[in-house]
Amino acid sequence: MKCALIQLNPKVGDIRENARRILAALEGAAAKGARLAVLPELSLIGYPPRDLLLYPAFVREAEARAEELARKAGSLGIAAVVGTAGFNHGKGRPLRNLALVMEGGSIRHVYAKRLLPTYDVFDEARYFEAGEGPLTFALEGKRIAVTVCEDIWNDEAYWPSPLYRLDPLEGHPPFDVLVNLSASPFSVGKQNLREDMLAALAAKRRAFTLYVNQSGANDELIFDGRSSCFSPDGRLICRARGFAEDVALVDLDSPVRAVAEDDLSPESETWRALGLGVSDYCAKNGIGSAVLGLSGGIDSALTAAIAAASLGPENVHGLVMPSPYSSAHSVRDAEDLARNLRLGRLDRIPIAGAMGSFGEMLGPVFGDLPPDAAEENIQARIRGTLLMGVANKFGRMLLTTGNKSEISVGYCTIYGDMCGALAVIGDLYKTEVFRLARWLNRDGEVIPENTILKPPSAELRPGQTDQDSLPPYDLLDKILIELLELRRGPEELAASGLFDPDTVFRVARLVNAAEFKRRQAAPVLKITGQAFGVGWRMPIAARSVFFPCREALPADGKARANSGA
Repeated sequence: MKCALIQLNPKVGDIRENARRILAALEGAAAKGARLAVLPELSLIGYPPRDLLLYPAFVREAEARAEELARKAGSLGIAAVVGTAGFNHGKGRPLRNLALVMEGGSIRHVYAKRLLPTYDVFDEARYFEAGEGPLTFALEGKRIAVTVCEDIWNDEAYWPSPLYRLDPLEGHPPFDVLVNLSASPFSVGKQNLREDMLAALAAKRRAFTLYVNQSGANDELIFDGRSSCFSPDGRLICRARGFAEDVALVDLDSPVRAVAEDDLSPESETWRALGLGVSDYCAKNGIGSAVLGLSGGIDSALTAAIAAASLGPENVHGLVMPSPYSSAHSVRDAEDLARNLRLGRLDRIPIAGAMGSFGEMLGPVFGDLPPDAAEENIQARIRGTLLMGVANKFGRMLLTTGNKSEISVGYCTIYGDMCGALAVIGDLYKTEVFRLARWLNRDGEVIPENTILKPPSAELRPGQTDQDSLPPYDLLDKILIELLELRRGPEELAASGLFDPDTVFRVARLVNAAEFKRRQAAPVLKITGQAFGVGWRMPIAARSVFFPCREALPADGKARANSGA
């Protein structure tokens, strides 16, 4: 029996277009002899639909298009398992996360997802009622079991601490083929875990296991595809392409190994994921070009390189906005980068005049107070205003260039360098930014070497470097990983002996004080297990034994990490 793993990139909410593309893919698969086709989770409506699900008309449209799709596909001689949402006609929450088995012009079977994740970026219990039982159907003499995403991620033989009391596969009726409709967001290194888990599952259940994952990016979430099939002895026999749409065919009666080539190195995965995140975010919002500020620094350089690779360099507009504190080499580095990338346009707009005008206007208010972060932030906000103006005038997507280290500790200016519609490298620590830039230059200079070698600086005052305000990035990033991703409290981390306690508490205070900024930041493309955004839900006005409150700031009440370009 030939099976088609149809790895689509749906647009959230565009139900009619998604249905059209599903039908076209089914027609193509049937023409190649496929008897069973499996599509990703919620593929008819796009994942994640979030609060679109709260509109009954949206769900009614999904149900109507599902019925229509089943009718249109009826003459193809193929059974299709399609993900969508539908109303729950029993007790509990109003909706179900469904897998529909379509064959012969109608919806023959319906399965409701049984495990509903509520961690990290997931909030499915907000919308869905869990399914109550398994589904197995017969096709070509084989027993096909249907599951949706999380349903296969709770095997206590594999996971030392399962998240759920229920394992939907325990006590399941016998099956020969296990299909799983998935919309599993990408994170660096996750594919190795997926394949190890799926191999163990296939071997344990002694069944062919078809895992079909969404590709593409929707808002901050990136989906890497890599749909796969494992044999009953746990061997990988088929894998679709990564970070792209694909249809992979596998014949379960005489399987031939067909595994798409893939580079699983962290740098390659990160580069491809961020490029897909940028291109889909722009395309799905109907914008074909981008603008960003080029400071001559490593962050804006890497962001520009990603944008040029994903949108085409002719569609990237750079602005160099030197102040009296900008070094000549920084301006030169920005211009060299634009030449290396062959950017479509580069404009130079000095901001000294605007700085002088703001100084005159605020002089009577500021009086004799010495210059501090207020004046530094005005520079960043002037640049933000210029970037927004260009974005508005030319209809371009404004990309922000801040990294995860800066966003963590608030070393960024709200309404300044934080202006924009998408934070491209906001889930990359500064040390990872350098590592990716060096990887990008492996075959020749893309990012100017001086940009990589020089000490990072916001250049908002004479002789400034980032380390005037922050610990060295290699130390800062290690502390941030412990605090943000390993969930170690400052007291515990300070007592561990790994770091200087005063530095730990200083970093923790900065993280806490910057929460209000992160709440107003652009969406961050998620590539790790803990990114800022919908998966980070810290209160702003709070006091905790784990994160010190803002009373621990300096006596003048100002967070000195507020400045940043």
